[in-house]
Amino acid sequence: MPKFLLRLLGFSFILAAIPVISIGLISYYIASGDIEEKVKEGNMQVLLQTQMRVEQVLKTLEFTSLQYLNSPLVMESMNKDLSIDDFSEIRDLSKGLYNLQTFTGIREAYLVNLQKDWLVSFTIFRQFSTFTDHARMASYAQYPNSLFWMTGNLVNNEAQTSSTEATSEGANSSSKVIRMIYKIPIPTKGQPKGLLIVEIANSELKELLSSNAKLGEVFLVNRDGYDFLAEGNTSDSNRAIHALVAERIIATNEENGFFNADVNGRTLGITFRASPYNGWMYVSAVSIKDITQQSRKIAWITFIACSVIFLLVALFALYGSRKMYSPIKRLFEFTKEIEVEDQDNKDEFLSIEKRFSTLFSTERKLQQQVIGQFSQLKEFFMLKLFAGQLSDSEFAYRSQIFGFPTEWKRLGVLAVQIDSLQETRYQEHDKELLLFAINNIAGEIISKEERFSPILLNQSQVTLLLSSYEHEAQLKQQFYTIAEQIKAKVHEFLQLPVSIGISRPFERVTQSVLAYGECLEALKCRMSLGQEIIIHYEDIDAGKKMMEVTVYTQLKLMEDQLGNALKAGDQAAVDGIFDKYIAAIVEKGIHFNEYPVLMMQLIAKVFHLVQEQGGSVKQVLGKKATIEHFLKLTTLESIIQWFKTELFEPIISFSVQQAESQYMNIANQMVKLVHERYDQEISLEGCASILNFHPVYLSRVFKKEMKVNFSEYLAEYRMTIAKNWLENTSWKVSEIAERLNYTNTTAFIRTFRKVVDMTPGQYRDQYNKDL
Repeated sequence: MPKFLLRLLGFSFILAAIPVISIGLISYYIASGDIEEKVKEGNMQVLLQTQMRVEQVLKTLEFTSLQYLNSPLVMESMNKDLSIDDFSEIRDLSKGLYNLQTFTGIREAYLVNLQKDWLVSFTIFRQFSTFTDHARMASYAQYPNSLFWMTGNLVNNEAQTSSTEATSEGANSSSKVIRMIYKIPIPTKGQPKGLLIVEIANSELKELLSSNAKLGEVFLVNRDGYDFLAEGNTSDSNRAIHALVAERIIATNEENGFFNADVNGRTLGITFRASPYNGWMYVSAVSIKDITQQSRKIAWITFIACSVIFLLVALFALYGSRKMYSPIKRLFEFTKEIEVEDQDNKDEFLSIEKRFSTLFSTERKLQQQVIGQFSQLKEFFMLKLFAGQLSDSEFAYRSQIFGFPTEWKRLGVLAVQIDSLQETRYQEHDKELLLFAINNIAGEIISKEERFSPILLNQSQVTLLLSSYEHEAQLKQQFYTIAEQIKAKVHEFLQLPVSIGISRPFERVTQSVLAYGECLEALKCRMSLGQEIIIHYEDIDAGKKMMEVTVYTQLKLMEDQLGNALKAGDQAAVDGIFDKYIAAIVEKGIHFNEYPVLMMQLIAKVFHLVQEQGGSVKQVLGKKATIEHFLKLTTLESIIQWFKTELFEPIISFSVQQAESQYMNIANQMVKLVHERYDQEISLEGCASILNFHPVYLSRVFKKEMKVNFSEYLAEYRMTIAKNWLENTSWKVSEIAERLNYTNTTAFIRTFRKVVDMTPGQYRDQYNKDL
């Protein structure tokens, strides 16, 4: 063997031995030390997950119970003396209790009325004072909190009374339960009216605890250090663990932590976590001996692994390096086009790892996006169908992709629309969310085998139905039954008035766009039939007579009268004329398709009236008073409400403001004339001639705005000028009277005395004396 090869091999042996041996020893000590830390972390994670799982169940039960207590049924029943004769109400209360089992494994629940002395549970109703556990339950009313949990062994099942009356509390492990107690009402100040007591069997809660042989056993301990979930008698070892945890929490005031302790000759690693939610402690204990056994296994594994690595390095150091690097180099070159953050990294392995990580991450994102958008794609597909953008062949191909039904005999379309949000608890901005909720209700009520994906289209919830029937009567009955179910559920869950239009049955799926139009046409019947209807397109009375010329003339006259009343700002007249206008349309039996045409003419006249008075339609009427908004109204009641609140009320207010503004302007002009011509011949008739108004109109306007007659205001202003001249000039009274255009001095003195309550001479003397 060549010397250089020997040196290379010798160097390779030394180079391999030092790191391999060092790594093996370091790995052993680090791994043995890390195992305990990992066990601590693992146990803490297990306790945290267990705590979250348990508390999620308890909080869900609390929330569900709170909803039940806040229901009108419970609130009203707490004020009643129920008896066996009130079967319906007792059944509803018991049914509400039973519904709490949907969320947790509830063993029993009691609704207790302390004041009226009755109790309702899943299966019984009786006087509370005769109940076996009456004393214990009554004591709960003395607790300070409105909501609290009781742990321990509680004998509480009326059905077990005969077998447990002679047994002391806690003796029968099969009857261990946890009780949640709500005081009624919530919050409670003073003595409560009643209690809601919900019992969960300890065994149900124990199933939520996580136990792992490698990470130890998990306990749940109450504030007293008692393992209330333990079955049978708690072992001495467990009791010692509970005591140690309680002492540790009291001594250190820690809510969670880890410590080692010797218990019955065994060294245990104890992890604990106290819950701020209800004060329960979650405890896990694992044997340190088991941990060290894992360390010894690691030592042997490390030794064997290091030996194998040392041998492989020694054998292939010379020959294998080139062979091993060759494919790595090719792979590095192959993945060079994948962009990563550190593209110039010289470590080929790290670069390849980042590139593959980027590639896999991109793939996962694409998969998640496709899954998340699949339902949207189905809805988009249905929207295209109702828009008439799909052929029969394309629909058949896409149906296989989306998993839609492919076989049917006849099809039909249902369109659901909200009649009105008036007199409901919703606002106009809630409409989209309400339609979304209706869409979900339709999707749940109708099975997937009977429908395609429900969608929202404009202001309607639309569903394409399929049927195996061919007879027209059977099809109508099937579609009507589905519509009734949707309408009933919407009223039950949302308390909304809705109407549903049903198209004629058809065979080709591409005829859905025509069927949707039929549903909308059927829903227009609400104009004459009212709200909350279910109507087939075939049942539309197309024979209603179209508007007659005499009716049009009558409506034309009332439109003019309505315009005059709006100009005058007469609210009562406007309401009366409009009610007659609507009555004329309804009583004459005009076809519902004529309603929008007639009313749009009225709307145009109203808009023109605003513009005639110098106002802007948008500023005066607001955003809702538009033709677009009017065309969205679906019932006669909503149209009447829209006209009165969105059109008439703002216009009347605007007309009154315009009139008041005009009055003020006229009064100001008359005042200006008085101030300018007080020393001339001026009268109400002269002002009327200058301002081009009738004297009577000017007198009424001036009196309304200035609160005095025109002649009184003129006399008071002239006397004000006279007082100024008496104070600041030496003119004679007769000269002042002449300057103020009085024909004789006596008339001036009489007017001055009437206004100032003294003669001009007396006023001048009084003024000079005050100086």
